[in-house]
Amino acid sequence: QVQLIESGGGLVQAGGSLRLSCAASGRTFSSFGMGWFRQVPGKEREFAAAISRSGGITNYADSVKGRFTISRDNAKNTVYLQMSSLKPEDTAVYYCAASRAIIADKPVNYAYWGQGTQVTVSS
Repeated sequence: QVQLIESGGGLVQAGGSLRLSCAASGRTFSSFGMGWFRQVPGKEREFAAAISRSGGITNYADSVKGRFTISRDNAKNTVYLQMSSLKPEDTAVYYCAASRAIIADKPVNYAYWGQGTQVTVSS
């Protein structure tokens, strides 16, 4: 079983920055591709960023490309999402997820999910 716990969400002004963290349990963290998704009420969960097992490959949604950076520290069993130049439309609950695929951008490909952390960007 993989347990994922997100942290770092909060309220920030437009143009500001936040760093989200996702701490994972287990001895096999490095065997999972990791991703970040976000969801707002009334909409489907949306892909934001993904990173491969070793961190050598990353993928971003067009909506966050150039502003968000995903990274991981396998020694700490932690994946991060550095968010900058935040916009009100970035407001959502952000979820960390683990996939048995090397890298993926669809929720169906992720087997384990964290509880989510709220990010609110004010205008």
